[in-house]
Order: sequence, then C-alpha cells, then structure tokens
Amino acid sequence: MRKLFALFALAFAGSAMGQAFPSKPITMVVGFEPGGGTDTVARVVAKFMADNIGQQVVVENRAGAGGNIAVDHTIKSAPDGYTIVLANVGALTVNPHLMKLGYDPLRDLAPVTMAVVFPNIIVTHPKANAKTLAEFIQRAKEKPNTVTYGSSGVGGAGHLAGALLEQMAQIHLVHVPYKGGGPAMRGLVGGEIDAYISTPVAALPHVTSGRVFAIAATGLKRSTALPGVPTIAESGFPGYEAVNWYAYLAPAKTPRPIIERLNQELHKVLRMPEAASLLEKQGVDPDPSTPEALGAYMKREYETWGKVVKQANIKAE
Repeated sequence: MRKLFALFALAFAGSAMGQAFPSKPITMVVGFEPGGGTDTVARVVAKFMADNIGQQVVVENRAGAGGNIAVDHTIKSAPDGYTIVLANVGALTVNPHLMKLGYDPLRDLAPVTMAVVFPNIIVTHPKANAKTLAEFIQRAKEKPNTVTYGSSGVGGAGHLAGALLEQMAQIHLVHVPYKGGGPAMRGLVGGEIDAYISTPVAALPHVTSGRVFAIAATGLKRSTALPGVPTIAESGFPGYEAVNWYAYLAPAKTPRPIIERLNQELHKVLRMPEAASLLEKQGVDPDPSTPEALGAYMKREYETWGKVVKQANIKAE
C-alpha cells in the first residue's frame, strides 16, 4: 500500500510540475547570427509560443563553431526547461565527426521535437551545360575532378549533400567552400563554379530570373518552394536523402513532464496555420514529432553522416 501511495504521489508531483511550468521566461538559444534561417524560424516560433503560454520566450543568439557554442551552452544550463536550443543537423549529427567537442549530442541532450525540415536544391550555371541531374552527372563522369560545386562551408549541409551524391553516383566533383550561402550564390551567378547546393529560398529568385537552373532537390520529397524540381531519389538514386532540419532540445536531465509540456506547446505553434504559413514562406516545412521519434532520427542521421564524412575524408577547417 505504501508503494502504491508513493507511486501515486510521484505521478501527481510530475503532473503538477508539468502544469506549473512555465512560470517565468523561456530562453530559446540559437547557434547563428540574427537574420539567418535558424534565427528566423526561432523568432517565428517564439512569438506565437509566448502568446500561447503567457510568458516571454527570448531568442538568444550564441553564434559560432557551426552551432556548437549554442548546444554546449544549453547542455550546461539548468535542466529545468527554461533553456532550450533550436539546433541544426550540423551541430547535432555532423560536427561530432569533424571535430573534438566537449559534448555528446546523443547523450547530453533531451530531444523535445523536430521543428522544420527542408531539402537543398542543386542549381547550375549555364556554363555547366547541365539542365538536368542526368546531364550534370554525365559531364562529371566525362571529366572527373573538373566539375565544381560550391557550398556554404566545409561540413555544411550542402557539402555533405554533394559528398553523398558523389558516393552514390560514383563521380568525382571538386568542392569549393564559401564563407556562407550569400557568397556561394554570388559565386555561382558570376560563373565561378558550375553548381551550388542551395537552400530553396535563396535559389528561387535566381531560378525564376533564368540566371541559374534548378536540377534536383536533395530530400525524399520535393521542395514546397520549387515543386517542379525532381528529387535526386526519383532521378535514379532511390534512397538518397540529405535534408536540412532544425530541432528543439533541452539539457539531458530535464524532467519528463517538462519535456512533454514543451513538446505540447511547440506542436501547438508549428501546427498553427498562421505560423506554418510564415515558415513555409521561408522555404521550410513544419514537421513536429515526438521526443522519441526525434531521438531515433538523430541516431540515424549521426550514423549516416559519420559514414559519409569518413568515406569522403572531410576535415574541419
């Protein structure tokens, strides 16, 4: 009887904890400068979440090291739900294979929910003579180690998407890293490189103007921003997937009732038509999940990109 009472008391305490939370402002940490993709998503979600919970949700930019600084800060924060991070695929599943970190993302963070998912788009310059993925690959096979593609940096989503394509298509491209997406797109439009693996929003105006050609999307589903562009998977490489994604996580020892409350509130925002519309205009698709589904997905991505990094011998700059 005492054991039963103790279990009931514990369950009641956990429920009360979830209901009482939050009683003060929540800090949403972002690992990049204001104005970027992750920051934009965070600010849209923070606004609606604050309205819903009646507490401030403050976006705090801790930029640097590919998002690692923000993740490390969150891990070292109190596990009380008042500090969460919106982190991307790089900081969570790629960077651990590129550099020595002071944390293990799979061990030191508690998954809350997936936030958004979106593919990249391979765009080519007219000089590349490749208006389709098949033509691009054929040219790469005819002239190995001469066809160039740019990305926003070593180890970034675009770089890894290109490395995975090389491995699956058995081609050899020349990777040209730029210091960010803006310089990379300018490099493509200016004819410095043959191709660039871009975000859909960045590519759209240049595709519409005819300055570049969109030849393939890197996700399993087509981009909502450029629905006419086929995926790499449907263009002869089934199973190919290299998507960008941002997810919400908390420090590892955050109590389960608080994780569930955060999950509930974030789901509510990501499913709101007004919030979803604002996010989709940025070329990203809301994709809320359970904490368990996010944790399993992170493990799969960790393993996938670990193999790609090792096979391509990618080194951090």
